[in-house]
Amino acid sequence: MSLLGIFNISGSAMNAESMRLNVTASNLANADSVASSPQAAYRSRHPVFATQLREFSANAASDEPGAGVRVLDVIQSQAAPAKRYQPDHPLADATGYVYSSNVNPVEELTNMISASRSFQSNVEVLTTARELVLKTLSLGH
Repeated sequence: MSLLGIFNISGSAMNAESMRLNVTASNLANADSVASSPQAAYRSRHPVFATQLREFSANAASDEPGAGVRVLDVIQSQAAPAKRYQPDHPLADATGYVYSSNVNPVEELTNMISASRSFQSNVEVLTTARELVLKTLSLGH
């Protein structure tokens, strides 16, 4: 694998972690939302990652295989929303219940820390690769 492949791999991982951070932020922003029915209640979402491999190909820009990370989908949790009895709430249904999101703030904050650390690790990989390229180029002078 060439040194340029490292930039592609880390770049794709940073894009995936950026998506993970955005989805987590959306979940946290909707953690306290309520709705008048279980179907309308916000459900937490999570990205699904997959390894992206590029095989040898005569049509490829280079003859090297490539790798990376891609986001396959963003799935919605199937956990039931919490049901709370609040008959005075403007969104209460006919029986006096409101339905809150199924977002677990502790789990989301843990996801945010993990995604942030993964993103930072890939920044360090890119920084190290860049320094290696610069040092290699300076050897010729």
